[in-house]
Amino acid sequence: MHQIHSFLPFLVLIPLMAAGFILLLPSKRPGIVRTVGIGATALTFFLTLFLFFKFDSANTDFQFARQIPWIPSLGISYHVGVDGIGMVMILLHAILSFCGALVSRSISQNVKSYFVFYLILVASIFGVFTSLDLFFLYLFYEMAVIPLYPMIGRWGSQNREYAAMKLTLYISLGAVVALVGLLATYSVSGLNTFDLLLLSEQAKTGVFTTYFQMWCAPLLIFGFGVIASLWPFHSWSPIGYAAAPTAVSMLHAGVLKKLGIFLIIRLVITLLPEGAKFWLPWVVLLSIVNILYGAWAAMAQKDMKFVIGFASVSHMGYAFLGLACLNHIGLTGTVFFMFAHGIMAALCFALIGFIYDQTHTRMIPDLGGLAKQLPFITICFVMAAFASSGLPGFANFVSEILIFFGAWERYPWQTILAIFGIVVTATYMLRMVRSVFFGAPKPEWAKLKDAKNFFEKLPYALLVAVLLIFGFWPSPLLNIIRPTTEALIMQSVIR
Repeated sequence: MHQIHSFLPFLVLIPLMAAGFILLLPSKRPGIVRTVGIGATALTFFLTLFLFFKFDSANTDFQFARQIPWIPSLGISYHVGVDGIGMVMILLHAILSFCGALVSRSISQNVKSYFVFYLILVASIFGVFTSLDLFFLYLFYEMAVIPLYPMIGRWGSQNREYAAMKLTLYISLGAVVALVGLLATYSVSGLNTFDLLLLSEQAKTGVFTTYFQMWCAPLLIFGFGVIASLWPFHSWSPIGYAAAPTAVSMLHAGVLKKLGIFLIIRLVITLLPEGAKFWLPWVVLLSIVNILYGAWAAMAQKDMKFVIGFASVSHMGYAFLGLACLNHIGLTGTVFFMFAHGIMAALCFALIGFIYDQTHTRMIPDLGGLAKQLPFITICFVMAAFASSGLPGFANFVSEILIFFGAWERYPWQTILAIFGIVVTATYMLRMVRSVFFGAPKPEWAKLKDAKNFFEKLPYALLVAVLLIFGFWPSPLLNIIRPTTEALIMQSVIR
């Protein structure tokens, strides 16, 4: 294990170095720019696969750790490592960033600037999932917001300036609220360090009093809950999805939303367990609103991106429900759900982007009968709809079952309402599939071209394959997630 300790920082360095290299390339060579961008994400993808297979699932400690002092007087160091939860999250991000780069081959304007911002976004998200120092964790979190504004504002579609501004303001406001909680944790610990492992050990001594946890925990829960679309701080999300370019929508729905849940697990449950026990039951009520409100709002949409956008708001309610169970079944289900939903949502946005590039419309009433012209895209979209509806055989089903089992013992009636949300989800997803792909073909779409070559099909086929592989064979992920969640819950309960 010692020989591969130094590999983890390269998940951040490779995209950043590629972005720097692209800056040196002439703008008139977009083909080289695309090759570098795709190559960098492919390299991080294969490196992540290597780490995934080297990960010791029986070890609940942080693995592949590396620490480099930065500002010792303030207790700041570049400290990285992953546990079972972090390992699954970087696998999710590696898959989606690679697929997003492949989909970005359709970008034709300002290709150089686009890929620079895209690679900075990719590196920032890897930084959040691997950081074990609160300073760098927050730094990378804020870095992830910066590329979103120009990417949506420059390469987005309708209402892009408004969407970019609203997204940035909402997430930044939540980040400021969370920053107050982080600085308070740093100050109260008395250790003069931002190191998460040292703070976690200090938390076991009772330095974070119940009173402190009661007012600090909601700052982190709701501060980071904004990026996870926790109701009523969700309204930026569907608008952001709809306006963003395809690859940004994929990362936004697939990974960025998961940062909020990930950080609540990493910081609140780990450092402030008493605060988590008090506040998370209230989050359950909000999660049910997420599920039902998001589902009914999706039902009313005519724009395909808005359908998936509100569906994503709804689905994040399941993640919050499993999180609030504070048992290892629910927490394991939440982590698995973040992975499964991330793949499924990214697949939906990628397919919608493919259709929009050819038809220049996302309005469901304008489309119809596309299955004849786009058989491969149709098959992939039907698979995505089945996964979103929780059909057995897809990874989403496994995660939702775990969440429901974990939630039933503490929140039975809330669980029943959450299950009802799946019925609504199946209704609007299948209705969208019927309206867009089946029925009488419209003559204006007779010349549409399906994904033909290997590189056109690869991102969609890869995402579908991941959903099916972990749907039929979930144990590789569960074996990595479960030991970490069990140790985390036991540690919180004992405290």
